[in-house]
Amino acid sequence: MAGLKLENVCKRYGAVQVIENLSLDVAEGEFVVFLGPSGCGKTSLLRMVAGLEEVSGGRILIGERDVTVAPPGQRNLAMVFQHYALYPHMSVRENLAFGLKNIGIPADEIARRITESARMLELDSLLDRKPGQLSGGQRQRVAIGRAVVKEPGIFLFDEPLSNLDAALRGRTRLELAQLHQRLGATMVFVTHDQIEAMTLATRIVVMKGGAIEQVATPAELYRRPATRFVASFIGTPGMGFVPVQRAADEQGRAVVTVPGGAAVTTRVSADGLPAQGLVLGVRPENLRVAEVGPLRGRVELVEFLGERTLAHLKLEGDSPLIVTVPAGVSPELGSHVAVSVDVAEAHLFDESGRAHHAQEALS
Repeated sequence: MAGLKLENVCKRYGAVQVIENLSLDVAEGEFVVFLGPSGCGKTSLLRMVAGLEEVSGGRILIGERDVTVAPPGQRNLAMVFQHYALYPHMSVRENLAFGLKNIGIPADEIARRITESARMLELDSLLDRKPGQLSGGQRQRVAIGRAVVKEPGIFLFDEPLSNLDAALRGRTRLELAQLHQRLGATMVFVTHDQIEAMTLATRIVVMKGGAIEQVATPAELYRRPATRFVASFIGTPGMGFVPVQRAADEQGRAVVTVPGGAAVTTRVSADGLPAQGLVLGVRPENLRVAEVGPLRGRVELVEFLGERTLAHLKLEGDSPLIVTVPAGVSPELGSHVAVSVDVAEAHLFDESGRAHHAQEALS
């Protein structure tokens, strides 16, 4: 087991700068997820860690060892790819053993590692089958097992669940979380799926345009996003945004006016808050269709999701907003409804996209 350190890492493809001066520390035993939209640089970063891409600048350290220019085989890593890349003519046992034989591991040690990994991943009954006789989830477990038998310092995962159907993704996600608990290994996982990130990670690295937007635990990212991008990217659906005007201060808190002219006294400190260009950000579960509320909007769509119902509204000024519908309430399409706001969970974002969070108590 080893930690990972990135120091001012850069990646260029010709004149195109993909990643610039990115630094990050991953502690031993962490499960860190690189999360972001397509093209944000997360896979390029993982491939540089693996030694599959050259580093244009900066350093990569595994443990205390500088591996910036070391070949992949000398980095003590194991990588699980999006595509299983299993040898179709070999059995599961032979697939698991192949890499170990190539580096001269003794036969009895190979057998021990295969037995342990097969038990851990519930592959015992599949060892003599070939990949064509396995389901997609079983093939993915074999690909993970091939990494486990290497007993690496760090596991790297490049969107390993993206080829699975929704139900299988859920089961395999649980298996990965349990594997991390059993091994206590350092794992770095790349995905664009925020549900995978939120359920697997001890910390999430949210990326945008080759840079880090925020590094935090899943709970902190959800409750206290550092930027408007993080707030919109994390959550299903993401946070809703309403343009507001700074109206006054009340006991150190900012008072803003929303579309329609109603005033909302936030719990955001007025200290250092800009006067112009503010946006109120609130998640759907903290907005609720109510008899009275500072916001009003026209119902465009109602979604019944089983455990909750959401209404898609169009506010005055045409701002879209998704809000929670209480049990027993059935707003009609085209009707106008009031929306209450839980100000304890409301944030303000300035023109640069930086978040200003609600505070529990302000002096």
